[in-house]
Amino acid sequence: MLQIDYRISPAVANADLNILFAASWPDYVKSDFTPILSRSLCYVCAYDGERLVGFVNIAWDGGIHAFILDTTVHPDVRRRGIGVELVRQVAEAARSRGIYWLHVDYEPHLKTFYEQCGFVHTEAGLMRLNP
Repeated sequence: MLQIDYRISPAVANADLNILFAASWPDYVKSDFTPILSRSLCYVCAYDGERLVGFVNIAWDGGIHAFILDTTVHPDVRRRGIGVELVRQVAEAARSRGIYWLHVDYEPHLKTFYEQCGFVHTEAGLMRLNP
């Protein structure tokens, strides 16, 4: 039985994040998360014991808008509510930091997931700057 512990902006090792992302995302390339996390409004990590099994990050504009990025749950523990709880916790953390609007971009197959998290569909634009 899982005992998930959600932690807001804990010290998290690059190695642990890279293990999680490599297991979760096809074609993932190892990254240095240090500069990313240093600019985040906040992030939430989900742990089963000491094992990192989930992550979500919030970038922001320095004002009242924030953006969910990299919602990730390890494939071994998906479909148990961890992703929804990660988003709920990070949204509450953003609210407590004065954020009014929380944005997320997602692929069509994730529409139901983000609706379960409380998001509503809006029109948006996207421009690819690098191939």
